[in-house]
Amino acid sequence: MTEELNKIIRGCQRGDPLAQRELYDKFKAGMFGICLRYSDNYDDPNDVLQEGFIKVFQKIHQFSFKGAFEGWIRKIMVNTAFEKYRRQVIMSPVEENLPDTPDESFEAPFDISVQELLKYIQELSPRYRLVFNMYAIEGHSHKEIAEILNISEGTSKSNLSRARVILKEKVQKHYLRSVKSL
Repeated sequence: MTEELNKIIRGCQRGDPLAQRELYDKFKAGMFGICLRYSDNYDDPNDVLQEGFIKVFQKIHQFSFKGAFEGWIRKIMVNTAFEKYRRQVIMSPVEENLPDTPDESFEAPFDISVQELLKYIQELSPRYRLVFNMYAIEGHSHKEIAEILNISEGTSKSNLSRARVILKEKVQKHYLRSVKSL
């Protein structure tokens, strides 16, 4: 951690509004990206970002300068997103018997932009998007996801599998559209 960041954090711990502004400006873009992954539109991530930074400033006195500050703030943003979407989404199990891993037979021989992939992830239903992000992006295990979302591990696996199938179908359609346009 740089001395500059340490100075900003200490300022925030003292309640200095200028330090809070510096911290916000330094991390808002990266944290917005995290918040965006848990949303299906571009309005909700702004709300999550604001709520998250409020929590950061309320809890910054708890940061002990051990470990990465970015990891600490990231965890607050992810948890804030979880809280928001848990309130909005009823997590119900998917009653389909899908395999734990998708069929890997399709390999796209093209590049898909991050924006396009993010758009497809945002189009997933809230429960699929939450589980997909937690597992594939955040690196949580199915056991952790089950505990955080108060669902069974089987439901977590099923939701992830279904999300992967849906994303695969969307990427395949994208590929077919791009081939037809050539």
